[in-house]
Amino acid sequence: MKFCPNCASTVSLKIPTDDSRERFVCDACGSIHYQNPRNVVGCIPVYDKQVLLCRRAIAPRHGYWTLPAGFMELGESTSAGAERETFEEAGAKVQIGPLYSLLNVPHAQQVHLFYLAAMTEPSFYAGEESLEVALFHEHEIPWNELAFPTVKQTLEWFFADRAAGVLEPGNEFHVRSRDVLSSEKIQ
Repeated sequence: MKFCPNCASTVSLKIPTDDSRERFVCDACGSIHYQNPRNVVGCIPVYDKQVLLCRRAIAPRHGYWTLPAGFMELGESTSAGAERETFEEAGAKVQIGPLYSLLNVPHAQQVHLFYLAAMTEPSFYAGEESLEVALFHEHEIPWNELAFPTVKQTLEWFFADRAAGVLEPGNEFHVRSRDVLSSEKIQ
């Protein structure tokens, strides 16, 4: 950041009074400009024991498979964002369930949140950001072609929990969470 969005004056990187981190501070009006992580919201859309995946038509990871997800918009909840992204990327209508996984991706300045979701019908199509969209049984998942470590981790947890009966109605489960390291790559 070079200029203040409030008054267009130059900003300096310094530690403001009563703070402990460097922030961009306007040299003229004194506004402090915080930079915070971006929330990526999505879901695990399930229909008849199959999971819906999208093959990306955009960078990064063009051509690789992912769960439908994207950046949360201002004025929407994380669950509403996950529902919106699923419709935009996969043309699928879902009933959003509970939050399933929360993955911190500090090197990308992001937090990824995935919800459990039920597809209301097996109707879907590739949106503008997808090359194709398909339903997969666990053994059909293109594991070596997944776009992001957060998607791979979420799917691994999901299938393990489903096999263990953790996701059955009436059972209580805890949100899965972990930090993703910058060195984690998918082959």
